[in-house]
Amino acid sequence: MKTISACTLDCPDACSLLIKRDLQGGISITGNPDHPFTAGLVCKKIHNFPRRLGSPNRILQPLLREGACWKPISWDEALDLCAEKIQSNRKEPSSILHLWAGGYKGILHMAPALFFGELGAGTGRGSLCNAAGNAACKADFGAGDTNDPTDLLKARGIANWGRDLERCSIHQAALVRRARKAGARVLTISPGGDENGSFSDKIIRIRPGTDRFLAAAVIRLFLEREQVKESIIEKTGNWPEFKTVIENRSFDELVQACGVSREEVQYLFDFYSQPGPVATLIGWGLQRYLFGGENVRFINALALLSGNVGISGGGTSFTFSSVRNFNRSWATPSNRAPRRSFPMPVMGREITDAVDPPIKMAWINCCNIINQAPESTLSAKAFENIEFKVVVDAFMNDTAERADLVLPCALMLEKEDIVGSSLHNYVNYAAKVAEPPGEARTDFWIVSELGKRLDPPILMPEEEEECLRSSLDSPYLETSLEELRTRGFAPAKRGIVAFEGMKFGHKDGKYRFPEALNTEPPVPAGYPLRLLTLIRKEAIHSQILPEDLDTEPVVAISNKNPVLRTIDINREVFLASPLGRIKVRVELDPELHPDVVVYRRGDWMKSGGGANRIIESKLTDIGQGAAYYAQYVRIEN
Repeated sequence: MKTISACTLDCPDACSLLIKRDLQGGISITGNPDHPFTAGLVCKKIHNFPRRLGSPNRILQPLLREGACWKPISWDEALDLCAEKIQSNRKEPSSILHLWAGGYKGILHMAPALFFGELGAGTGRGSLCNAAGNAACKADFGAGDTNDPTDLLKARGIANWGRDLERCSIHQAALVRRARKAGARVLTISPGGDENGSFSDKIIRIRPGTDRFLAAAVIRLFLEREQVKESIIEKTGNWPEFKTVIENRSFDELVQACGVSREEVQYLFDFYSQPGPVATLIGWGLQRYLFGGENVRFINALALLSGNVGISGGGTSFTFSSVRNFNRSWATPSNRAPRRSFPMPVMGREITDAVDPPIKMAWINCCNIINQAPESTLSAKAFENIEFKVVVDAFMNDTAERADLVLPCALMLEKEDIVGSSLHNYVNYAAKVAEPPGEARTDFWIVSELGKRLDPPILMPEEEEECLRSSLDSPYLETSLEELRTRGFAPAKRGIVAFEGMKFGHKDGKYRFPEALNTEPPVPAGYPLRLLTLIRKEAIHSQILPEDLDTEPVVAISNKNPVLRTIDINREVFLASPLGRIKVRVELDPELHPDVVVYRRGDWMKSGGGANRIIESKLTDIGQGAAYYAQYVRIEN
């Protein structure tokens, strides 16, 4: 017998799953063919997930640090200790820091945030993920929304600005293949490393981080040829200012900045001015630069001015919140007092500089912050100087290694939940199909039991089911928990076309353009190559099983990379920045831009990897995102 569940990993697709258990208790996972969108298709990460559940390296009981060793303790001891530490700092709650992210996407992952919100503890702001792009879309459109993903099938052309289709979303990849088979032309703009050749009719190999200049060059052609319709301009709020920004840069200057040919710019102009709609896919990587928000905003502007926003078959697709269709009132703290917050991408620096008061206790869940944030070495030192650190995790990763107390958590399929998507408009039921091993517990249980030990107590909702039912009480949903449990999914009431009729989310209903086009900073002396830490196929970020960790990180460069004239890749090779260096193995990829080094992110510092230890912590232009791709490096023997 198979049970309907769902994937709650940090992935936009939110697949509906069928889970089968054999007589020995083993689990096999396939896609649910009855789901209207995910339709039975799942990725390699899901097929391998049973190995994660049964890994011999899972943490199975609370562990307390004693010097360089770990001592198993009971849950009562662990929670009493946590309560004691919280109670001693409770009069100054901003000395307590709660950090969490999207390592798990079920709606119940908000429970710890509710607990620490009631406490008034400090928290993170911004994001290590999509903050700049999300802020850009909100600045432009006034809301985060996209056309329904299946509307892609009505496009005559698909402009893919840097989205790694197979690694980012196998379902969007399948839609692109279907659209192309039906006659849509697909154009990819990218510095490489995404294996999009099989999806594309043409590839423009752009200098990394300069997408805004290419979009601006095409917009300039639209202006010079008087192909921007007045009916579009009327729907915008700051056209004169934006027009001045475009006119202040010559066409040749814009083309030179992005490193493409005039013929390629003309091709892109022809692509966006073709009869019939053009859909625009915006990759999450191009907002990881110093001016990542600008990159997204100029691409949005090109889509708008070419007449491809607010129509079926068009639109721009970045992402939206996976919880937007739920009622989250149950997770809203009653304590509305202002809280101390630190930008996530520069967390190590912020903790180090915090003196009024200093951070005395930290609680981290759903986030391998030391591995994932830039300047990992600084983050590790800052973290180690906090008096008491609690990490809730299933594995002894780079963050857990530096904790004083590690609490074992239940994983996906070991707890009931519901989950939304940041790609499609369905909510899915995530059934519990296995008991957590050992003494692993859910985050909800952990903070509920901890809250009871405080004086006065912080009382969480009595039942997890109560929170699930409350979450479904939403104007976007017409389903019950019982229906979800039976069927496995329910549609949200969302339109097919975002901003249909050119009606935008700003108060005046009008679109907003960016009002600046910033020049790229110069390449630093001695570090000529741009480091791109791209995603993997087999793991999400740092959720790599310890038994699968790379013994030696691999980087890829173009066979036309000028560094090959000065180094021998068959000797010992290092990837270096001003912050340090990592021993690596070099592979050649003829599809990469010559200025690029590709490192597949997520491997751990403890295994010799961890690219973020050589990436300086910088904030993106908007959204307080991590400007990972602002880092320049060199390769040396």
